[in-house]
Amino acid sequence: MNNDSSSRIVSRLKEWIAAAAPGARMPSTRQLVAEYQASPVTVQKALRTLTAQGLIESRPGVGTFVRAYRTARPVDYAWQTAALGALQAPRLTNTAAMRSASNDVIAFHSGYPARELLPERLVRSALTRAARGEAALSRPPVAGLPELQSWFAQELSTSTPVGVTPPQPGDVVVLPGSQSGLSSIFRGLVGHGQPLLVESPSYWGALLAAAQAGVRVVPVPSGPDGPDPAQLSRAFEETGARMFYAQPNFANPTGAQWSVRRGEEVLDVVRAHGAFLVEDDWAHDFGITAPSVPVAAKDDSGHVLYIRSLTKSVSPSIRVAAVVARGPARERILTAQAAESMYVSGLLQAAALDVVTQPGWQTHLRGVSAQLQSRRDLLATSLSEHIPEAHLTHLPKGGLNLWLRLPDGVDAERLTKDCEAAGVLIAAGTEWFPAEPEGPYVRLNYAGPNPGAFPEGVRIIGGALKRQR
Repeated sequence: MNNDSSSRIVSRLKEWIAAAAPGARMPSTRQLVAEYQASPVTVQKALRTLTAQGLIESRPGVGTFVRAYRTARPVDYAWQTAALGALQAPRLTNTAAMRSASNDVIAFHSGYPARELLPERLVRSALTRAARGEAALSRPPVAGLPELQSWFAQELSTSTPVGVTPPQPGDVVVLPGSQSGLSSIFRGLVGHGQPLLVESPSYWGALLAAAQAGVRVVPVPSGPDGPDPAQLSRAFEETGARMFYAQPNFANPTGAQWSVRRGEEVLDVVRAHGAFLVEDDWAHDFGITAPSVPVAAKDDSGHVLYIRSLTKSVSPSIRVAAVVARGPARERILTAQAAESMYVSGLLQAAALDVVTQPGWQTHLRGVSAQLQSRRDLLATSLSEHIPEAHLTHLPKGGLNLWLRLPDGVDAERLTKDCEAAGVLIAAGTEWFPAEPEGPYVRLNYAGPNPGAFPEGVRIIGGALKRQR
């Protein structure tokens, strides 16, 4: 029997239960099989569903009965209001980028690539080997597996120019995802109530981590070429800040990439103010027409704290990242990280290392780059055709997203709800601004599933936009 038969029996039995008295005995399985002309397996599945829903209960050796409900006293949690005090940081709401989507919608909202863009075969094989190895039963070093530390250091070293001392494995702290690393950096190096300069717009997760750490976020405007070095310098002077968080390569949400010259100018500003640059290289593996060029590769004096994650490019289930930091800053990050999570799962570290050291890893990345380019171009072309009144800030050279400026007067939040009602999920740009948005924006992910539906999805967005205007 199929699921429809089981669902039919559940529906009919719910009607029977509604009319029965609490504690009434249910018909036997044999009686139900005869009544509904179903197999015993299908009937048992229906009974398990009703049990899980709390409608019936089984008493071994006696039978199955309608569950007797009691009117419960409402639980009072009011005491917690006084105990916790006023809310010090924003609640973790169901941000658009993290929402789950059913298969029948067109999804532009996610912050992750679709499953077909992941190295599934490499990941499954790596997890199998890791489960059989020593990492499955041993505690790894607090700073991470030495072999994985070496890999992260070597990856950054490949971009290090002559005359700059490359990072060493001992400079690396392995993290359970870059989000955890940002929290540790903000708590350990900035401190509660202290200023933190942040690109605007910027990654919403960094803004959340800063809020939870209690730091004071100071927005610095940033465009397709990055922040203006003069404005950044002025922000350091006016606030006394000692840290600037940025994504120089394929920024989330804008897709912006700093030029080599702009990176050098920003680094000069940071050095002049005796400050840190937190470089979040989240999209290192998602270059399309240009590679990621880390600013950290040109710094050997400890001014750049470089974060690189494998979560999006390897698998969302393998939350492994690393921060490359030198000097006392590394020790403070390591202390903050150890206080939060002690260490990162050795099993996940071993699996991540296995994937990125396989010969097929680079082949996979080349294939992903080609797929991202075709998806990006398809989405951009669809926007030009169906929403000509909106402005695509620029065509990114890598990353996962397009940043679309809507006409003035458009309510981006309302547009998001109207599109969802029509079967299209988008993310309003308000989540990426540390202060008031400079205008109405939406972020569209071109790495989502079913790219063949992109034109139809954009057409629906365009229709919702026209109705609002």
